[in-house]
Amino acid sequence: MDIINNDISLANTLKGDFYSSEDNFEYSKENIFAKSWQLISDDSQLSKPNFKKPIEYLDSFISEPLLLVRKEDQSIKCYSNVCTHRGNVLVNKPCMSKEITCKYHGRRFNNNGELVFMPEFKDVKKFPSKEDNLTEIPLNKWRQFLFCALKPTINFNSLINDMEKRIGWMPIENFKFDTKSSRDYYVKANWALYCDNYLEGFHIPFVHQDLNKTINYEDYKTEIFSYSSLQLAESDSEDTCFKLPKNSIDYGKNIAAYYFWIFPNMMFNFYPWGLSVNIVKPIKNNLTKVEFRTYVWDDSKRDSGAGSILDKVEKEDEKIVESVQKGVKSRYYKSGRFSPKMEMGVHHFHRLISNFIAT
Repeated sequence: MDIINNDISLANTLKGDFYSSEDNFEYSKENIFAKSWQLISDDSQLSKPNFKKPIEYLDSFISEPLLLVRKEDQSIKCYSNVCTHRGNVLVNKPCMSKEITCKYHGRRFNNNGELVFMPEFKDVKKFPSKEDNLTEIPLNKWRQFLFCALKPTINFNSLINDMEKRIGWMPIENFKFDTKSSRDYYVKANWALYCDNYLEGFHIPFVHQDLNKTINYEDYKTEIFSYSSLQLAESDSEDTCFKLPKNSIDYGKNIAAYYFWIFPNMMFNFYPWGLSVNIVKPIKNNLTKVEFRTYVWDDSKRDSGAGSILDKVEKEDEKIVESVQKGVKSRYYKSGRFSPKMEMGVHHFHRLISNFIAT
């Protein structure tokens, strides 16, 4: 893959075949996603000691079975959810238990992931060893959200700190998960193409006429950080904007929404009513699952402003992204150029992709 030029005024986008190539899709598993931090849960289900929650790292894409464990000291750990004896998946559904017991041959592990019992193994030499314990997976917590990575190459703080500095004044750890308005969307397009679309407001006047009425397009700004970016949407109406504290860098502005993107596939969209988290999960090179997870701060504000028509905006995005997916396969399309004013976020994303795949 060609490295994307750092100078946006000279750079070309990713080539069209990146979005349709099976080889690139498979290569991204280990070179992008296995190295990245992924949002896997909030801590609401893990409020009690000895609670255990099985998860899969990126569902059917990587499908690594993992296990979240709340220990008796209230700390949370993440382990491989695979028995070190014969590979059986240990925990299949959330449960309360003091130990982890394999239902195949009875091997047991404690909440530290250590082997504590194995029947019929008294004659086994040099047993147990460290290899008989469960592998601990790197885990980090930001506010109420839990992130893990299989083989991380990015320092977690460098990933999340810019978002924390900007919107850390919000009581995000107290936002309440809303099951009813959380849903999954399936988009017939490559995961990166969906992110491309998210990372620029260039298309808003053309694709999202109703959203465009709630924000000032001329004041739309993008800010770039090491492994994240922010799109800042302002509005004329104070009634549909944040009541910013005086210590906010944005104090005095009418901010309608903070759109944070975290490499490679996570979006944190903050509105005066709360937070919409979008996790973009690859399924095939031309099929993507997008998980919308809603966390409410002030329910009374959900019917106004930029965050009031999320389902409509999502369907408009899906339609245009699916159209682009068809177009980038054309034998006549190679790559495009970037708007230095409006596509800074896309350029940043493409540089990160090319750098990760090239290493």
